[in-house]
Amino acid sequence: MNITQAPGQFFVPFTELLDLASEKVGGKALYANDDFFAGRENLLKGEAPIFIADKYTENGKWMDGWESRRKRNLAPGNDRDYCVIRLGAPGRIVGVNVDTAFFTGNYPEYCAIDALEAKSDEEALDPKAPWQPLLTKSKLQGGSHNLFGVSSDRRWTHLRLTIFPDGGVARLRVHGYVMRQWAAGEQSDLAAVINGGFVVTCNDSFFGPKDNLILPGRARTMGEGWETRRKRGPGNDWIIVKLGTRGMIQKIEVDTNHFKGNFPESCSIEGCLAEGSELLPADFRDRKEIEWVEILPRTKLQAHHQHYFEKELSHSAKTQKFTHIRLNIYPDGGVSRLRVMGVQA
Repeated sequence: MNITQAPGQFFVPFTELLDLASEKVGGKALYANDDFFAGRENLLKGEAPIFIADKYTENGKWMDGWESRRKRNLAPGNDRDYCVIRLGAPGRIVGVNVDTAFFTGNYPEYCAIDALEAKSDEEALDPKAPWQPLLTKSKLQGGSHNLFGVSSDRRWTHLRLTIFPDGGVARLRVHGYVMRQWAAGEQSDLAAVINGGFVVTCNDSFFGPKDNLILPGRARTMGEGWETRRKRGPGNDWIIVKLGTRGMIQKIEVDTNHFKGNFPESCSIEGCLAEGSELLPADFRDRKEIEWVEILPRTKLQAHHQHYFEKELSHSAKTQKFTHIRLNIYPDGGVSRLRVMGVQA
């Protein structure tokens, strides 16, 4: 599949999946053979690219992306530039978005992507590394989202983006599923996006995107958390996370970092076992047979605070297996991070 559309005018299902390469989950541009005009690190920024008309650097026009200089010798082997990227979350790739936003007279004519499963960055940067083709040489359009579906069941850790012959790419989005390698008895954050967790649905995310809740690290600002609008009627807000693996829960963290005048008054947590089924967002809203088990009873929260719950967890939380977690907040507000520490079961 190859779809090219202008910014803000597309929806392709794979774009809803996690961006495995984003700097938000630890992705890093390790090396580019040429980033004279704009640095390779821009490729993986979480935010959308911008354009500042009158901004220049000592090398030329400032651009929010990766941009190489113009080639003057297109001899065989010198007709391309490339960038090697370490995925923040190794996994199976479903599709990529080669975003050339604001690159119109200076975008590459073609691109290709190769993939590698490596044990280290050094291995990926070895000239003899056994790269495998993920996307063959494909036509690009300027100022556009260039969307390509890919077919691969393998787990990848690194990518190599090649552009022909030169030019600029604003962002590279690599959408797919995390493939975490679990060790027996290892305690980890079962909900973390880098461990395969993902937010299935929530009833409200007006001020802060739902997916922020399980990103790595503490939120740097209030805008990096999950926040709902002010509730004017009855009820409470909630969010559902599918765990990266079926597990038994030992400890939970609810972090209201940066939420001071808008943190929830209290929260409660429930879990369910929906093994072997792919429940859709609508299922959690409409299906009454899903049996939710109390993990944490309704508990008072504080502003701008990391709350750790261990003794407070129910007996069921530590003896039953769960695949999904529902965080309920009362009545509304913001939570920056949710951590669900446990072991694979």
